[in-house]
Amino acid sequence: MGGAAILLSNKKRDRYISKYRLVHVVRTHKGTDNNAFRCVFEQQDPQGKVGIILSKDLMVIAGEALKSNITTIGLLVLPASELLLFLLTLISRKIFNPKWKPYIPDFKQAFEHFCIHAGGRAVIDELQKNLQLSGEHVEASRMTLYRFGNTSSSSLWYEMSYIEVKGRMKRGDRVWQIAFGSRFKCNSVVWKCNRTIKTPTDGPWRDCIDKYLVHIPEIVKL
Repeated sequence: MGGAAILLSNKKRDRYISKYRLVHVVRTHKGTDNNAFRCVFEQQDPQGKVGIILSKDLMVIAGEALKSNITTIGLLVLPASELLLFLLTLISRKIFNPKWKPYIPDFKQAFEHFCIHAGGRAVIDELQKNLQLSGEHVEASRMTLYRFGNTSSSSLWYEMSYIEVKGRMKRGDRVWQIAFGSRFKCNSVVWKCNRTIKTPTDGPWRDCIDKYLVHIPEIVKL
């Protein structure tokens, strides 16, 4: 992030100097399905130029990967009340009617912060809608897309830095990073903040954070 290295350690003694503790990693990979494998694919055209091909089935496949990932992460992080409703609905759909609308758990009870893959406005809009998130919950994602564009999964770290620089990261806060990848992958990482983060004086937002939040109705159309 902004020239700074991201350091990870599994040594117990480092917990006292670490900003975050890694709690969960959930990786969903649909590569065994041929349609999923080829929905985002690098290929050379007849003129010899290499580009990325996006399948018309991309959004459907992405939705299935996201659903699988959310189901797994939900079992790990949701409070008992939400977990019970989620499981009862899941069982009812399997036994009685698969067309029943699934219950979408309130992940705001499990996380204070959300870092969503800033792959485009549609991605952020859809996750905000489906997870019933507020504008502030997706602010870091939208501002990262607005300033840096689509930087793929690395956008998650710009978003984490944004939350820190805004002075919002407190001790005990839980962060959900969720990203997507080709062939097709959906990955979730859960962090817990070890201490209240003092506003950083360096990083990718240091020279412009006072300009954000950007209040433009049609921002982030990339």
